[in-house]
Amino acid sequence: MQGLGHVGAALLVYLPLGAGLRLAGEPEAAAGGLLVAIALSSLPDIDQSLPVPHRGPTHTVWFVSACGLLAGALGWLWSGPTAGLVAGTAAGLSLCSHLAADSITPMGIRPLLPLSSREFCFSIVYAANERANRLLFGAGALATVCSYLPVVV
Repeated sequence: MQGLGHVGAALLVYLPLGAGLRLAGEPEAAAGGLLVAIALSSLPDIDQSLPVPHRGPTHTVWFVSACGLLAGALGWLWSGPTAGLVAGTAAGLSLCSHLAADSITPMGIRPLLPLSSREFCFSIVYAANERANRLLFGAGALATVCSYLPVVV
């Protein structure tokens, strides 16, 4: 997928955590986690600017784990244990959503390299498909906006 689609995927996977934090009386933590999720949604594609294969090392569970731990540590140092937990979880969810979104393209991913070269490739849509990227973004944005609407019983 492309950047817009990755943001939409990140919004969708972050939604339950963000809603839970707001319901628990932690709106600032929810907002901070949302920003982390959006900011990191395309981080694995940094490989396009590095001398490594695209969808190589930055599209693995090892990269996701390292970035989640780093985000958690930075959040903890910045604002304490709750912020660290939220930042690390939001980062992990966002990066997992990136891998999931890329797995539906014909290029697929190999998330367990170098331990396993098993490919996850569902060939549902091409990464450059504008309609698919816009639809994924729209779904994430709409779900996020709707999660802020008051519940009428």
